[in-house]
Amino acid sequence: MANGKTFNQEHLQGSEFHGCFLAGAEFDNTDLSKSKFRNVNLQGASFSDIAMQGAELKNVNLANVKIEDANIDGLTILGWDVAKLIRDALNRNQSGD
Repeated sequence: MANGKTFNQEHLQGSEFHGCFLAGAEFDNTDLSKSKFRNVNLQGASFSDIAMQGAELKNVNLANVKIEDANIDGLTILGWDVAKLIRDALNRNQSGD
């Protein structure tokens, strides 16, 4: 397929992509719910207005990831409740401990 292919209002439910090079691709108003991603390189990718409720991430490298304006209720990493850890840390800082 040539570089710069544009898909508008396409319905690709159940499609499979293997060994595809999509660096620099843009996805706008795209429903990827219940999709599966394996061996995916998202280094340097940018995400905004993302709904990930119920998503499961395994074997993930989150080094130097920046998350802003996120609802993290129920988020766990390695079994730790991240929202609770942050609340506890903020409380300790405010109390001067």
